[in-house]
Amino acid sequence: ATTGGNETMRTSARRFPENSHRALEDADLGRSLRRLGHGFADKRRAAADRLPEFERLRDAARDIRDHALRNLDNYLIRFEDRVKAAGGHVHWCRDAAEARETVRDLCAARNARRIVKSKSMVAEEIGLNAYLEDHGLAPLETDLGEYIIQLRREPPSHLIMPAAHLGKDRIARAFRGHHADRPPDRDLGSPRALLDEARERLRAAFLEAEVGITGANFLIAETGTVVLVTNEGNADLGHVLPPVHIVVTSIDKVVPTLEDADVLLRVLARSATGQDLTTYTSFLTGPKRPGDPDGPREFHVVLLDNGRAAMLGGPFQEALRCIRCGACLNHCPVYRAVGGHAYGSPYSGPIGAVLTPALFGYENAAALPEASTLCGRCEEVCPVRVPLPALLRRWREVGVDRARADGLDVPMLGRWARLVRKPQAYRRAVRWILWPLALAGRRFGALGRVPGVPLTAGRDLPLPTESRSFLDQWARRREKAEAGK
Repeated sequence: ATTGGNETMRTSARRFPENSHRALEDADLGRSLRRLGHGFADKRRAAADRLPEFERLRDAARDIRDHALRNLDNYLIRFEDRVKAAGGHVHWCRDAAEARETVRDLCAARNARRIVKSKSMVAEEIGLNAYLEDHGLAPLETDLGEYIIQLRREPPSHLIMPAAHLGKDRIARAFRGHHADRPPDRDLGSPRALLDEARERLRAAFLEAEVGITGANFLIAETGTVVLVTNEGNADLGHVLPPVHIVVTSIDKVVPTLEDADVLLRVLARSATGQDLTTYTSFLTGPKRPGDPDGPREFHVVLLDNGRAAMLGGPFQEALRCIRCGACLNHCPVYRAVGGHAYGSPYSGPIGAVLTPALFGYENAAALPEASTLCGRCEEVCPVRVPLPALLRRWREVGVDRARADGLDVPMLGRWARLVRKPQAYRRAVRWILWPLALAGRRFGALGRVPGVPLTAGRDLPLPTESRSFLDQWARRREKAEAGK
C-alpha cells in the first residue's frame, strides 16, 4: 500500500491482465502457490471432517452475519455505547482519508513516534503505513509475514498469509539486506533461523512503542469487545504493552453477542488454517482498569465505512458476510495460478473480485469479476456461505449493461446467447468443435504456447480425447443400459 491509499488501488486493480501474465511467468511464485493451495485445502477438509456439526455451524454463521448486516446501525450504536462505558473511544470515519488522519492525530496528540502494528487488512486498504511514515511516524509490522513484506516494500498477497508468495530464499535475502548489523555469513537456510532473527528484532520494539495498532476479527455489540485471533501472539503484545491501543477496523465486523462470536470462531480457524481454534484468541474490552496488572491506558476504535454502507440493501450485500478466512483463495484455480498481487487490491481471490469493484468502483476493477472459472469451489468452502459465483455473475452483468449503455456492441455474447437458446443447433456446433480437438488431443495431449491464444501464455491447454460431448456420451450409455434390460 502507498500513501495514495484508495487511488493507488484503483490504478493497480485495472492492471490485472498484465499483472496476471507476469505472474504466470514467475516460476518461484508458481511453486509457492502450489504448496499453499494443496496444504491448506487438505487441512480444511480434515478439520471439517472432524466436526460432525460443521455444516450446521456454517448455516448458523451465515444467519448471524445476515442478521447483523440487516440491523447494522443498531448494533454499531450499541457497540459504541459499550466501548464508552468501558472507558474507550470510538471514531467514525467515512473514508480512507478520515481514517488515516484520525490515527495520525491520535499519535500526534501523545507525541508518539514508535508504533507496533499487527496484521490489519483495513489498514492495508487505506494505505496506513506509508501515510504514517510520510508524517514522521515509524510503524513496524509485528506479524512475521507482514514484517517480511514490509522489508520488501510489498503489499500482502493473501488475506491471512501475507508472504505466501515467497520462498525462504527470498526471505533470507530480505533479512540480509535489512539486518546489516548481523554476521553476513550466518545461516538463514531454515524457517526456524528466520523466525529467531525476526523475533529478536521485534521483541524490543514492543517494549519501546508508544502506540499499538491492531485490526479486529469481530466487534461484539453486547459488550463492546474486540475479538482478535492470531497464531503468533503479536497482536496481544501490541495491545498489552504500549500505553495506547488503536483498533483499525470496518463497520461490517460487528456481531450481536458473545455466543455469536463463538459460532463464527468455530468455523473461522477450520476454514482458514485447518485448526480447531486459532492459537491466540483474545477478547479485548476497553483500556486497563484499576487493579489490572497490565493493559493500555487508552483504547480507541477507528470504525471505517469506505463504501460498505452503500452496499447494504443492494445486490452485493452478501459479500459483507465475509470473515476474512482466505478459504476461497486457497481453493480458487485462478488465485492459485497468479497469486494475490495480480489483483492490485488488498482483497484478492474470489472475494476480492467481488469486494474491490464494490469498494473502489467497477470502472477501476472491471477485469476482476472476469478472473474466475465460476467452478463454485469458493462457495463450497466459504464458512458463511457467501454466494461468490452468483455475485461475480452480477458484476459481469454490470459490465455488459455498461457496455450497451455506452453504445458498445457485445457481438460474441449475443451470438452465444442465440446459440444456447437452440439446443439442437448448440449440440451440432459442439460436435463440429470437438472432433478436431479430440483428434489433436489424442495425438498431442495438450497445447503449449500458441500465439494469439491467451490461455496458453502461462500454462499448457489440455485437449479432450473424446469426440462426443458429455450429453452424447450420457445418452449413449443410457441407450445401452435400456437395451440390456
